Amino acid sequence: MSVVRLAAESRDSHLTLRRTERQQRLVEILGAAAEPAPSSLLARELGVGLRTVERDLARLRESGVPIDSVPGPHGGSRLPRNATPDPVPLTFEEIAAVIASLAALGPTATRSSASAMRALLQAIAPR
Repeated sequence: MSVVRLAAESRDSHLTLRRTERQQRLVEILGAAAEPAPSSLLARELGVGLRTVERDLARLRESGVPIDSVPGPHGGSRLPRNATPDPVPLTFEEIAAVIASLAALGPTATRSSASAMRALLQAIAPR
């Protein structure tokens, strides 16, 4: 049996991609949850350990994502959100930046990323 060994840079890129996909999913889970989600539940849903979820939550908070921590026996993390998000006016350059980020993630990695890619491409398509 042959073992494929990835170069350190390739492994790091792969781990970064997995983390990015997981953090996107984490934001989606928190945004859809009616109640605060305990980290143990998030870890189970994402198939990772508790420390990984806590690091991901910290990274998202450091990036400006407004994730609240609710203490107590029924506490957890939550992402306050509008039921109907406001439109986000973006310049062509900003749309290009998001398209490039989605392309790096894999534009079909999740249903939401595929939908976002379609919407962004439609927004810049000639009429």
